[in-house]
Amino acid sequence: MPESYIQDLFAERIGGRNYGKGTVVYKFEKIRRAREAAVHARPEVPLIDLGVGEPDGMAYPGVVNALGEQAAMLENRGYSDNGLPEFDEAVARYMAQVYGVEGLDPVTEINHTVGAKNALAFLPTCFINAGDAVIMTSPGYPVLGTHARWYGGEVYTLPLLEERHYLPDLRSLTEAQLARAKVLLLNYPNNPTGAVATRDFFTEVVAFAQQHRLLVVQDAAYAALVYEGTPLSFLSIPGAKEVGVEIHSMSKAFNMTGWRLAWICGNGLAVQAFADVKDNFDSGQFKAIQKAAMYALQHPEMTGEIAAKYSRRLGLLSQTLNAVGFQATKPAAAFFLYVRAPRGIVGGQRFETGEDFCQYLIREKLICTVPWDDAGPYIRLSVTFEAPSLEEEQRVVAEIGRRLSDVQFEF
Repeated sequence: MPESYIQDLFAERIGGRNYGKGTVVYKFEKIRRAREAAVHARPEVPLIDLGVGEPDGMAYPGVVNALGEQAAMLENRGYSDNGLPEFDEAVARYMAQVYGVEGLDPVTEINHTVGAKNALAFLPTCFINAGDAVIMTSPGYPVLGTHARWYGGEVYTLPLLEERHYLPDLRSLTEAQLARAKVLLLNYPNNPTGAVATRDFFTEVVAFAQQHRLLVVQDAAYAALVYEGTPLSFLSIPGAKEVGVEIHSMSKAFNMTGWRLAWICGNGLAVQAFADVKDNFDSGQFKAIQKAAMYALQHPEMTGEIAAKYSRRLGLLSQTLNAVGFQATKPAAAFFLYVRAPRGIVGGQRFETGEDFCQYLIREKLICTVPWDDAGPYIRLSVTFEAPSLEEEQRVVAEIGRRLSDVQFEF
């Protein structure tokens, strides 16, 4: 059958005329295939999924009820474009109450976005020309870098290493790199490491950004899920609003995954540019969802309850992994454990990468995790597994320990 002329029309950014012909299988697709094969081969063994990177719980009843009430109101039909002013005002109050960030102007320094992913995807449109560069930590969420490349930009990565408490070494960048860079993307609390930033580190970032004329984009999707101390916002650092923006999400803090609502706040010029670009991409999130989120923002105690659950699970899972030889440290935030993969099994199989070990866990133990080999052979385990009660989560973690206890891993 002759090849369709459509094949010649694809943009080079997604592969050009070779689009769809590649044979590379990406890690999440590999995981999916391995899961299916393992479940098919051993249907009698329940799969334990520690790979899901989203909350396992429902949004709180008060939020769901608010959505239903607001969805039934005629005034909430139609497009919201760049958002409801009252939502931005609720965000300003929340940022002051939870993070101590006072004085955010809801008119010029806050804008809603249809999920944090969209915010990260749209920002390169505002700032990146061909030949420019963005700086990102690795491992990390790739969306901003992907779009920067699509605009002809380059990505410089900073490895997150255990010996630096998973904070990047900004001074490792060369003068040539800094001359091209426009954006520094950070993500704290961090996915996948669970690391938190310190005030001293954020203070260093502000000075570094001022010196090198960088826009700081702080992805704060997990910022409220902290287990030690109080939540820290980049914008609480003196001078931060002059150099950067912060992106917050309703998904992690309020179990509103799939509702697609987040916000960007901080530098007024950057927020305005984002709003202008966004206005040409979407027509805003449903007004009823924004109003339900306003109810959630008035009840940050919900996040405290969610955080308590994940803190408990992280403690249980850390202890269980350490009992079979891992060196797992309960993180101070987020809901992930990031642990170095073993080198192999004593007297048996070797694991060259985190992906090798991840595939072994799925195939042999029906435990699903996510490999992260960007800065060494690691795997990420999420404690967002389904367990509707304390007894059930204890049972799940105990079963993980049981499945791993008959193997002696070599580290």
